[in-house]
This record gives sequence, structure tokens and C-alpha cells, in this order.
Amino acid sequence: MILSLTVAVLVAGGVYLLLQRSMVRAVFGITLLSHAANFALLITGVPGWRAEPLTDVSPRGEMADPLPQAFVLTAIVITMAVTVFMLALAVIGRDDDLGAHPETGAARDVEGPDADGHAAAVDDIAGRTAAGPETEGRDA
Repeated sequence: MILSLTVAVLVAGGVYLLLQRSMVRAVFGITLLSHAANFALLITGVPGWRAEPLTDVSPRGEMADPLPQAFVLTAIVITMAVTVFMLALAVIGRDDDLGAHPETGAARDVEGPDADGHAAAVDDIAGRTAAGPETEGRDA
């Protein structure tokens, strides 16, 4: 009963966080959903009333199924890798969903092409044009 309640709470928290606009909260929501799936896999192995899966310690009929435990170990490793990857994307990526800088309210904008046909990204907060490698060394 307590494991079922734990799975329900983790799923509810994961769905709530996944529906938020922030990338970091969405990553935490996916992580909570992954933990809920791991608990659901462990429930299938019924480890509460079965013995350890060691042939020299317990009889074969009383052993817990080791397959769900192997699945959970694999799922933990995959979840950790996906979480690290998505957090790296959250750090590297821009907050395009905000539409404006949270402190100043200035909108980020992309200007049209310049005289050479190259697009120049402008950050209104600093008032600078992001120059690429092709514009270095040109006379302004």
C-alpha cells in the first residue's frame, strides 16, 4: 500500500513539474516520473516477502525475481544520463520562452540582414551586436 501511494505521489509531482514553463522544473518532473516507474518495476518483483536471489542461501521457490531489479538498475543509469544531458541543455540554452529579460523587461530581438546579407543578433540589454567570425577584421 505504501509503495502504491509513493508511486502516486511521485507521478502527481512529476506531472505538475513537467507542466511548468521552466526547463529545470521540467527536468525534475521527468526525474520524478522516472523514479515512479522504478518503484513500479520494483513492486512487480515483490521483494517484501521473498528471499534474496542467492542460490546457496534460499530455496528456488522463495527467491525474489532478479529481473525487475536489473531493470531498475539499468533505468537508474539511463535516467541519470538523460537528467545530466537535459540540465546541460537548460544551462547552455537561452530562455526563449520568457520573451523578455526578467530583470529589465527589454525584449531580445534579431535584426534583419545587413548590407552583406548576414543576420546580426542584437542583445538589447547590452546594446551590442553579436559579431560572428566572418565579421572580424572588417572595417566598420
